[in-house]
Amino acid sequence: MAIDVAALRLHFPSLADGTAFFDGPAGTQTPRPVADAIVRTLVGPLSNRGKVSPSELNAENAVAAFRSAYADFLGVPAEGVVHGRSATQLTYDFSRHLAKGWREGDEIVVSRLDHDANVRPWVQAAERAGVTVRWLDIDPRNTELDLDSLVLTERTKLVAVTAASNVLGTKPPIRRIADLAHEAGALVFVDGVHYAAHDLVDVPALGADFFVCSPYKFLGPHCGVLGAAPALLETVEPDKLVPSPGTVPERFEFGTLPYETLAGATAAVDFLAALDPGSAGSRRDRLANSMNSVHEHENLLRTRLEKGLGDAVTVHGKAADRTPTVLMSLGGREREAQKYLAERNVVAPAGSFYAYEVFAALKLEDPALRVGMAPYTSTEDVDRLLDGLSTFG
Repeated sequence: MAIDVAALRLHFPSLADGTAFFDGPAGTQTPRPVADAIVRTLVGPLSNRGKVSPSELNAENAVAAFRSAYADFLGVPAEGVVHGRSATQLTYDFSRHLAKGWREGDEIVVSRLDHDANVRPWVQAAERAGVTVRWLDIDPRNTELDLDSLVLTERTKLVAVTAASNVLGTKPPIRRIADLAHEAGALVFVDGVHYAAHDLVDVPALGADFFVCSPYKFLGPHCGVLGAAPALLETVEPDKLVPSPGTVPERFEFGTLPYETLAGATAAVDFLAALDPGSAGSRRDRLANSMNSVHEHENLLRTRLEKGLGDAVTVHGKAADRTPTVLMSLGGREREAQKYLAERNVVAPAGSFYAYEVFAALKLEDPALRVGMAPYTSTEDVDRLLDGLSTFG
């Protein structure tokens, strides 16, 4: 079913002034039900978790609801859902946890397609452990990963790879990469931050051992979520405080949880599941229908944008399978274009967006202009962007 964009936009107070936001890859706008859930939890009553008072039970319920929502969102058991301050923080944490088992002479694989958050934590952990870092390269002809550069040996401990590039939109064949890695005995850590905003996530189907995402990329508050099989998490031993829980997944969540943030993140999943009002079944079923509608809507907009761009614009993403994200260059005038568009209430940022390896591998000039679609993006938004770019050029 097609998304009723006009009805959807009424839930977003930030859209009321007519601004067209194309900065979704950096973080989407927030619907009122998400903000309401945060406020409702904060004013409580609310205490630390417990089983006695209503305020303690409110905290317990916020945690349980969060784990249940992201179990449905990711396709993993609730006991495999870990909260973190951000995907970057979770990746740094797990790089340290997993590196405890690495030995000098072991190897890991990282990708030049990735956001630096799924590169630097692993490279730095490898350097400390004396582990060899191998690189999965980008084929500049199609901006896809060159799987011929994937070198796996009996010493490979981990492959870290994105499910979708945050700048090019390229979606690598994660299942194929995961199968090859598993045949070699390696674990697979997938950065799904950009992917999860545009496609239904199914962690087991992807073959990911660990999958991280960020709710603020899909209408929620700022935090990170990691999904994994509980049995795998049981094999990972983090450093922690003596009195803190030793059970999975709590042993990976350091300190008191932000219950209001958890409530907002839960509300974001429920909001997404309700995008198709005629959808029935479980929350997972409703999410599948909604994300299919999101996928169709956003890709129609991307096609409209790319067809409307003039010759003065160079589009860098070439992959056949990619998200509705367009990275473009405008002859060195990207910052000027960002400012020009902003003056017309069109938000399209310029930068390299932490995609350090992508820019280096493809020899892209920093900055480039990035345009990303979101469920609330309208055809009118796209036309205003195209009009702004045409008058700027």
